[in-house]
Formats: sequence, structure tokens, C-alpha cells
Amino acid sequence: MNKTIGFIGGGNMGKAMIGGILNANLIAPDHIIVADLYEKGLQDINEKYGVKVTTSNTEAAKISDILFLSVKPNLYPVVIEGIKNEIKEDVIIITIAAGKAISGTEAAFGRKLKVVRVMPNTPALVGEGMSALCPNDVVTKAEVEEIISIFESFGEAEVVPEKLMDAVTSVSGSSPAYVYMFIEAMADAAVLDGMPRNQAYKFAAQAVLGSAKMVLETGMHPGALKDMVCSPGGTTIEAVATLEEKGLRNAVISAMRSCTKKSKEMSK
Repeated sequence: MNKTIGFIGGGNMGKAMIGGILNANLIAPDHIIVADLYEKGLQDINEKYGVKVTTSNTEAAKISDILFLSVKPNLYPVVIEGIKNEIKEDVIIITIAAGKAISGTEAAFGRKLKVVRVMPNTPALVGEGMSALCPNDVVTKAEVEEIISIFESFGEAEVVPEKLMDAVTSVSGSSPAYVYMFIEAMADAAVLDGMPRNQAYKFAAQAVLGSAKMVLETGMHPGALKDMVCSPGGTTIEAVATLEEKGLRNAVISAMRSCTKKSKEMSK
């Protein structure tokens, strides 16, 4: 890829993406520039990845062919206001914040430009991210493929219609938090039964990792995989019955619907 990739914001997600891009040899380090106000963080990024760094958003904006806005949603207005007259005419803007509709991004820049709205998630930090991409109608097919290759360098990526992005936020963008809570709860129960804390976390986390891999690699319905573990009158079906009694499914569905609703509200 013979382009310059810029990042405004050098936080965890930005670093995850930079690491994935470089590990996949998609581009040389000197073709990546990161802008952030936190100078110590920039120094660490430079030392770890060998990329260019700057405290000036406009410096990054001027030279980037693909520009990631990897800052918190509330910072988008001020960041865009500062760079909208500095970006290249044909730059591709990548937004990765919840609730930021493509139309809103176009309006903030004050013109029609190439925008790809993306919802990644934090497992990108370990190369297992899941990203949903939604390009606007001026991004070419070849450019979409380039952006997909970037996000596939640290996990999986799929193109979805923008109307599904709020659902993506709840099922993928925010869902690692729910999974961490589930792992923590399982570990707490194991500790209650006498298992050392560190060992409990390992058993619980590996069970979640392995179970997820079973779903992805076998193609079997999760319910069928659950049934394979449940022997008649056994320990697992006893636990499953208690989870149903306590409303696990309803709690998860309700939480995710709340997440989707909040994402929609943020888009307004």
C-alpha cells in the first residue's frame, strides 16, 4: 500500500491498529503518522513502532491519504473543525466512534468527502478484533478493499449497511465488557469453591475462548453446542437450568437493547 496513513489520537485502539498494520507489512513505519497532545504517549509510540509522531493534528491531516479519527466521540467536533481545511481533497476519513453517522461527519467537514464509518472493538489489541465497516457512496470498491485489509490485519472485518451500526455497537463494539463481566463472575464462583484467583481467571477465560472458537470453526448452532455438553441429569444441565431461572438470556438481551438505544441517541 503506497499511501500515508494518519491517526489523530494515539490511544489503545490507535496503537492496536498501528501494530496490526505493521505486523501485516501493509505499509512501512515511515508512512504512518500519529498526532496526539500527550507527548509521553507519542514518544512511546515512536519507540515501539518507529512511526512519525506529532502534537499537531493539522500536520497529520495535511499528508494523510487515509486519516483515522481515533479520539473520543465528544472530541470529534473540535478535531474536525481544526483539520477540515487542511485535509487532502481525496482523503479517506475513517471514523471509529459510536454514534457518529456518516451524514454527521460529512456535515462537520462541510462537504461531501470519502468517509468510512467503522466500529472496531478492543480485542484488536491481541489481534482478535471484530470490525464493521460502512463506506459512503464516494468510496470506491478498491478503496473499501484497502480499508478492509487494514482492519483484517488485527482481526476480522465485514461491510454492513449503516442502519445496522447501532446493533453492531451492542453485539461487538461494547460486548467485550459483558464478556469480561461473565469471566469475572465465573472466576468469583470458582474462588468461592476454593480455587486460587489467578487460576480461576485462566480456567474461565480459556473456556470462553475455546467456546467462541467452537462456534466460529464448527459452524454449529450455539444451542447445539450447548446440548453436546449437557448430559441427562448431569451437572451442566443443572447449571443451565439455574441460568435460565435467573434470567441470563433476558438480562443479556435487555442490556444489548439498551446499548443499541444509547447508540441511536448519540447519532442524533
